Amino acid sequence: MDFIRRDQANAASEGRSADLGELVLQAGAIRVKPILLTALAAMIGASFIFADPIFQELAIFLLFVLAASTLLTVLVIPVIYVTLRGR
Repeated sequence: MDFIRRDQANAASEGRSADLGELVLQAGAIRVKPILLTALAAMIGASFIFADPIFQELAIFLLFVLAASTLLTVLVIPVIYVTLRGR
């Protein structure tokens, strides 16, 4: 959300209006690659314990939680932000 606030401040200082939806898309485009790479690295790390029968359930849980949190971060949180701040 810092990217969005910074871009809003820059637009206001330049005297132009900034569309919130466009700002959210620009911020998402900047942040999606690091978020996905971090989640992928954690999923690869969790996949190594998948072969161990004792920790297999933990690995499944970690993979699911990482995938769900990534989807929330990339898709749901920006939609909620636009919904609440777009008024």
